[in-house]
Amino acid sequence: MTYSLLIVTLFIVLFIFGQRLLTNWVSKLAQHKQVSATRSKMVIQYISYLYFTLMVCLMVVSLGIEYQQVSLFISSIFAVLGVALVAQWSILSNITAGILIFFVFPYRIGDKIKVIDKDEDVTGIIADICLFHVLIQRDDDVLITYPNNLMLQKGVLKLSSHAPALINEKDDKDHIQIQSD
Repeated sequence: MTYSLLIVTLFIVLFIFGQRLLTNWVSKLAQHKQVSATRSKMVIQYISYLYFTLMVCLMVVSLGIEYQQVSLFISSIFAVLGVALVAQWSILSNITAGILIFFVFPYRIGDKIKVIDKDEDVTGIIADICLFHVLIQRDDDVLITYPNNLMLQKGVLKLSSHAPALINEKDDKDHIQIQSD
């Protein structure tokens, strides 16, 4: 009984510590990429759910609960994740794409982009990046809701940025020194 209590306490402490590390890391990444607070909170929430599920599974295995019962539960979770990563038209693939866009999408709200799509002119300014879709405001005031999974599958051209990149003094001095050498 005390062994089980010790394991549960250890996993709770690890979960709290890991959760803080993940939250700080995603928050810093969001600030660096200039992502809205709402979007970063949403990504933190989904990563927290996944982290919690992983910790519960590890705790159950560590407590020695029957392997057959646990393996069925864990394999079900991995099956759902597999569908999310592979399926092209499902809601899960849009959620997965939304999280990937948070980490690797090189465009920001306010950037003018063109999505290479033969059926429709998808050129405009990114109005918002949500978990399921990207909102693109065209010049003719049409608001396009473009699914995240398609945003990752199709080519995207960056036509202009909403603000020029700022160079701080230290970077500017380093740049001048490099040029003079």
